[in-house]
Amino acid sequence: MEFAYRRFANGLAGLCMTTTLLLPIAAQAQLFGDDEARKAIIDLRERIDAHRRQTDAQLQRLGQDFSRLNDESTIPTRRSLLDISNQIELLRQDQAKMRGQMEQLARDVSDLQRQQKDVMAALEDRVRQLEPLRVSVEGDTFKTKPEEKQDFEQAMGLIRKGTFDGAVTSLLAFLKRYPDSGYIPATWYWLGNAQYASGQFKEALESYRRLLVVAPAHTRVAEARLAMANCQLELKDTKSARRTLEDLIKVHPQTEAAATAKDRLAKIR
Repeated sequence: MEFAYRRFANGLAGLCMTTTLLLPIAAQAQLFGDDEARKAIIDLRERIDAHRRQTDAQLQRLGQDFSRLNDESTIPTRRSLLDISNQIELLRQDQAKMRGQMEQLARDVSDLQRQQKDVMAALEDRVRQLEPLRVSVEGDTFKTKPEEKQDFEQAMGLIRKGTFDGAVTSLLAFLKRYPDSGYIPATWYWLGNAQYASGQFKEALESYRRLLVVAPAHTRVAEARLAMANCQLELKDTKSARRTLEDLIKVHPQTEAAATAKDRLAKIR
């Protein structure tokens, strides 16, 4: 009989410990902060609280039964002890099942939060790709779209490689696609250079002229005037070339282009 009492007491103590072990799951759930995760956590806590209240009531009842059986005036029967032991075992099984459900829910919440973070990271990366970029090109500072910047740099890469025909095609497409771009002045200048290198002197001359019209204060204007004179010389228009060089020296006297223009002007007189 004493062994039965010890077994009952140990079972009751173990059941109390099992109830206590459910608490860290709720504490772990508090780590999650996303809206959907928070909703799942609230459900988790409510289930834990409800189950704890139910278990506490059962423990209290079993404790009262144990006290009554342990009273000297009461002679416990093997059947009554067996009934209580069976109830304890059922509670143990129920607690184990509940604990498994709580742990699974905690894992589900953790997975949900991780998925949400991945989605948010991908969304933020996409937003960054669409946000305007602040760039400085040829002395101009402006905001541009990422794809716009990429297209311009791709065309410039062709010029650096010496693929001038491809650069001409790429820059003309850029002008058509981004007519209001901050890259427009630089695009006209480098288009003229690519056209000149491809032997398209008339087209290059027009591109340089467009630069002077759209951005007369651009840092490349003096060089563009010198390049215009070169185009005119290639086209055998010496008179126009001389006039262009003279304008260059007058308008941009302190530039390297003006110094080169003086030397060139002296040779064509």
